[in-house]
Amino acid sequence: MKKLVDLITDEIQQSFEMAGYDASYGIVGLSNRPDLCEYQCNGALAAAKTYKKAPFLIADDVAAKLAGSALLEKVEVVKPGFINIKINGRFLSDYLNQIQNDKDLSIEKVKEPKTIIIDYGGPNVAKPLHVGHLRSAIIGESLKRIGRYMGNKVIGDVHLGDWGLQMGLIIAELRERQPDLVYFDPEYTDEYPNEAPFTINELEQIYPAASAKSKDDDQFKEKAMEATHQLQQGNKGYMALWNHILTVSVTDLKRNYKKLDVEFDLWKKESDAQPYIPDMVKYLKDNGYAHLDQGALVVDVKEDTDTKEIPPCMILKSDGASLYNTTDLATIVERMKLFHPDEIVYVVDKRQELYFTQVFRCAKKTKLVDEDTKLTFQGFGTMNGKDGKPFKTREGGVMRLESLIRDIDEEMYKKIVDNRSVKADDARKTARIVGLSAIKYGDLSNVAAKDYVFDVDRFTSFEGNTGPYILYTIVRIKSILNRYEEEGKTIEKGTILPAAGESEKDLMLETSKFNGIVEQAYEERAPHKICSYIYELSNSFNHFYHETKILSEKDERQKQSWIALLDLVREILETSIDMLGFSAPDKM
Repeated sequence: MKKLVDLITDEIQQSFEMAGYDASYGIVGLSNRPDLCEYQCNGALAAAKTYKKAPFLIADDVAAKLAGSALLEKVEVVKPGFINIKINGRFLSDYLNQIQNDKDLSIEKVKEPKTIIIDYGGPNVAKPLHVGHLRSAIIGESLKRIGRYMGNKVIGDVHLGDWGLQMGLIIAELRERQPDLVYFDPEYTDEYPNEAPFTINELEQIYPAASAKSKDDDQFKEKAMEATHQLQQGNKGYMALWNHILTVSVTDLKRNYKKLDVEFDLWKKESDAQPYIPDMVKYLKDNGYAHLDQGALVVDVKEDTDTKEIPPCMILKSDGASLYNTTDLATIVERMKLFHPDEIVYVVDKRQELYFTQVFRCAKKTKLVDEDTKLTFQGFGTMNGKDGKPFKTREGGVMRLESLIRDIDEEMYKKIVDNRSVKADDARKTARIVGLSAIKYGDLSNVAAKDYVFDVDRFTSFEGNTGPYILYTIVRIKSILNRYEEEGKTIEKGTILPAAGESEKDLMLETSKFNGIVEQAYEERAPHKICSYIYELSNSFNHFYHETKILSEKDERQKQSWIALLDLVREILETSIDMLGFSAPDKM
């Protein structure tokens, strides 16, 4: 469905042409003075220079051609040449009825669907998820959902860190703690146990202990490096341990991501890219892309237009060892082979921009990706506490994601119990739903690239620009609709009448913006645009609700119209929060 502002623009452009002026001057936008008008065209001001004519005279000529328009209710010229516009109430209600009957709620799907891989999450195995993983998961999940809603094939990949020295550290530490395990017996030939010799809690203690030890104990670090080498050479016992580490870690990661309502299509790992490295390195050498620099194999990626130094992309260290660059490039090779994506989007900390510039340029220059394959860096800022520093526990440590979710759920539970609107049995479940909205909306309502302050008190409030406020609005609408149906009546689509008052028209205008906002959020990869929209839509609904006695209205046709409008608002709000990655309860 065409956007309402585009329909108005078409009408205004025709009038410019009819009046003898170029149609390109007839662009219409939302008014920045809603007290005066709903839409505005400033094209006459720009046209004045071309046509050497006073702008208000040009605007008068255009306005005269708009007389009798079925789309516009009022057109007013204001000096020096603004064209102020109000839309016709009947046209607006008809437009909303079309949205209501459109299975996509007026969204125009992309004409040429793309295959897009979104790389988000990026946790390391054997480590618990902490608040530093939150933004990648939340932003990536929302971008995936928005992309799918627009009609693309979007594949979410968690891309686990499961290779390299961290694995050697764990194996070396485990060997010191439990030297008698069969995995360390070179003479052992039977099947290895199915059950891991550690729990997730033990595993999460082993890694930091080993990491700390390696910094002070050179001998232990050597053992860890040797264990890493043995693992990468295929040592059977170490491979079995590695598989246990993966199984235990991934089970726990899936449990925690589920609490965030984040789902990955792929659980690919760094290790999956390893088989692609030898052929990739040979290809880079044979085709003259890579050369030796102080013993290391590198690809130059600097460009003449660079305003700052862009170092070469290192493929292999001087000792022949691979790096993150190597693995990431091999992962791109794997993705091109398996999925042939039109675009790969990396949702990562914005401080990694230089690194990804090197990797992307290397992949493009060496033709590891097709010429028209886009590689996109979606950098995000840090989540900070009220002190402006990265979010920590009260003791000053890095907060586990599980702990943050639990604390938010507990805060919401207290508020819901105090509200006494939900049965005690349902309060916990409702608290989890509303708590998730507080976390996700609190994050997504900010511009992704900017740092933001995670304020638990503000984010869990039922008032203001928060997730709980949005959900409270949806629940309020659901309650009205339920009571209407309890009267034995049916909600009928396509029965929205022209607005009976200003607050209703304001609500209808906000509702009509949905398609444009989603399109903009998709094109700019900006979930915060959807947050801003549903906040304004919620405000418009609540203003209308407080002014209007909906269910006690005597005119059944009017009541039916209001109910149909509310049902459309509910559907748009619920569709929007689904794109943001959370849902609404039935009661709060």
